[in-house]
Amino acid sequence: QVQLTESGGGLVQPGGSLSLSCVGSGRSFSMDAMGWFRQAPGKEREIVVAIPWHSGVPYYAASVGNRFTITRDNAKNAVFLQMDSLTSEDTAVYFCATASAISDIRNNEIESWGQGTQVTVSA
Repeated sequence: QVQLTESGGGLVQPGGSLSLSCVGSGRSFSMDAMGWFRQAPGKEREIVVAIPWHSGVPYYAASVGNRFTITRDNAKNAVFLQMDSLTSEDTAVYFCATASAISDIRNNEIESWGQGTQVTVSA
């Protein structure tokens, strides 16, 4: 059974940092592009960041700019999201996702989804 399992969400104060992890199981994701989406209450799910299988140039949504950093470890079948300078606007459920290519992720043509992890930014 193919699964993506996120972890690392929680409550953080504005200006703080949080690290998310996503580990795949059931098959290797080393040849997949991987990314993170988020969905805030009352809003549609949106792409946050994505990284190609070879850890080439990532894609970052304008809303996160250089505050977020995506990395991956193909040996661990995992992708990571470092989030800094968090604001209340970053509050959402964060989902890990995979696709054949980074362009597919950007086009929301997703092959596998994780179940999500809650990130809450609040004082």
